[in-house]
Amino acid sequence: MRKRTLFRLGMGTVVAGAATLAYASLVERNLFTLRRFDVPVLPADTEPLRVLHLSDLHMMPEQRRKQDWVASLAALDPDLVVVTGDNMAHPGAVPGVLRALAPLLDFPGAFVFGSNDYTGPVLKNPFSYFLPDREYSEGAELPYDELRDVFTGAGWADLNNARTTLKAGGRLIELVGVDDPHIARDDYPSVAGPVSAAAELSIALSHSPEPAVLDEMAADGFELLLAGHTHGGQVCVPGFGALVTNCGLPRSMAKGLHRWPESDAWLHVSAGLGTHPTAPVRFACRPEASILTLIPR
Repeated sequence: MRKRTLFRLGMGTVVAGAATLAYASLVERNLFTLRRFDVPVLPADTEPLRVLHLSDLHMMPEQRRKQDWVASLAALDPDLVVVTGDNMAHPGAVPGVLRALAPLLDFPGAFVFGSNDYTGPVLKNPFSYFLPDREYSEGAELPYDELRDVFTGAGWADLNNARTTLKAGGRLIELVGVDDPHIARDDYPSVAGPVSAAAELSIALSHSPEPAVLDEMAADGFELLLAGHTHGGQVCVPGFGALVTNCGLPRSMAKGLHRWPESDAWLHVSAGLGTHPTAPVRFACRPEASILTLIPR
C-alpha cells in the first residue's frame, strides 16, 4: 500500500510538473499584457503625458504574434516611446523587430541597447542565474548598427552613454542614458550632471537597473528612471514573486513602479516581452509593455 501511495504521489508530481511546463512555455509566454501606471512627476496644473515603455523583446524572426501585438500599441497614441534594450535574439531578427516597432517610429522616441542587441544568446543552465558571479558568455554578433541606424533615422534619440533634450507632448524633456551596465558598457560619468532648470521633465534610461547607476541618475535630479533586463524574474512563485533579478536590484523591485530609495525619483522596471530563446517559458510573470501616464505631483 505504501509503495502504491508513493508511486501515485510521484506520478502526480510528474504530471503536475509537465502541465506547469506546458502552460509556461505554450500559454503564458504568449499572454502579452499592457500594464498601466500613473506616475506623479509633473508640475501642478499641467496636462498628463503618456510614455510607452517597451523592453526585452528578444525577437526571433518567426514570432509574428509578438510582432503584431507590439505594432498594435501604436493605437495608444503615446506622447513618447522608450525602448530599454535586448531587442534581438537572432542574427536575422531585425526585420521582425522593425515589423513590430515600425508603427511606433512615427512618435517621438528614445532607446538604449542591452547585451542581446550586441551578441546573441547561448545555451546556458538556467540555475546559473542564482550565481552572483557567473561569467557572461557571448554568442554570435548581432546587427546592432543596422537597428541603431533605423531608430536614429526615424528621429529616435540614441541614449547609449548620451544625453539630449527633445519635445514630446508639448513639453521639453531632458533625457540621459547609459549603455548596458550588465556587460560593463556603461559610462555615466561622461554624461553626468544636474538636470537643466529649463527642462519640464527628466527621464533616465538603463537596460540593466543596477543600483549604483540609478543612484547617480537620481542624484542628478532625474525624476523617472526606466529599465528592463530582469524579465520580472520570468519564473515567479505566486505569493512570493521573483526568485532572481539577474542584477543588483532587490527581488521586490523586479518589475513595476517603485519609489527609488533616498530620492525623489520613480523607477519603472519592465518585465519585458520576450524570453531567452533557450528558456522559452514564463510563469506567474506575463510578458508585458507599460503605458506610464505622467501626472502632476
